[in-house]
Amino acid sequence: MIKKAVLPVAGLGTRFLPATKASPKEMLPIIDKPLIQYAVEEALKAGIEEFLFITGKHKRAIEDHFDKAYELEERLKNSGKYELLNKINCFENLNFVYIRQKEPKGLGDAILCAKPFVRDEAFVVILSDDLIDPEYSVLNEMIKIYEEKKAPVIALEEVPISEVSRYGIVSGKKLNNYYIIDDLVEKPDLASAPSQLAIIGRYILTPQIFKYLENLSPGKSGEIQLTDALKLLLKETPIYGYVIEKGKRYDAGEKFGYLKTIVEFALKDKEISSDFIKFLQEKIQTFISNNKKSF
Repeated sequence: MIKKAVLPVAGLGTRFLPATKASPKEMLPIIDKPLIQYAVEEALKAGIEEFLFITGKHKRAIEDHFDKAYELEERLKNSGKYELLNKINCFENLNFVYIRQKEPKGLGDAILCAKPFVRDEAFVVILSDDLIDPEYSVLNEMIKIYEEKKAPVIALEEVPISEVSRYGIVSGKKLNNYYIIDDLVEKPDLASAPSQLAIIGRYILTPQIFKYLENLSPGKSGEIQLTDALKLLLKETPIYGYVIEKGKRYDAGEKFGYLKTIVEFALKDKEISSDFIKFLQEKIQTFISNNKKSF
């Protein structure tokens, strides 16, 4: 069984400046939980027991979030707010490790930092700004494929042709509920994209990946790209792809996607959905009334 997860959180989050100048992008809230907490909860549902965060400067808030908060806990206890107390205490028995990436040199370099933690075990990589519907366990499905094939597995999603240059893109042959990948290209232009199957922020990797990351030259944007290392690894071992179909992926790594994520999660939240729907209806009706000429 896979028991370790690596969560790269050292990125600068420039798309959300100035909000991320001193606060991590991964701590941006979706209703009442930060993005990084959704990632940890997803991993827990898949049986993960140990967590490694690849951090950088201004990421201390992530460590604090998963640490004990004695003063806050005492106040909640004294106020009888035990439900809230349970919510903030739910991670205290987990094993969290933090390694600092000296400078943000790409996802591949971040994964390489995990080598001492991973050792000789297969491990999961989760990118928290790719938020997966909590009701759908993509990782569990990927782990099933890994247990059968004992080879790397990456999550895939078909994206519009206009968006292929934003992702690592793969091509391959579909068998049953997975693909056997035959090529990977990092952020191709439209003409050279081998398909519309994009790599999404969920990976199951084996320690074999490290020898390729250690010797990899920087790719686009001067960064060490994980996709480039996977392309080399493909010559040594099969790599499988699992397409996200049943659940939904929310791209919370850019402003419009982040706002859509908040709206969709609010509509599912039993505590606030009713009032939120009324609010949206009123706002939309008012907006249309004030801008009739535009419609």
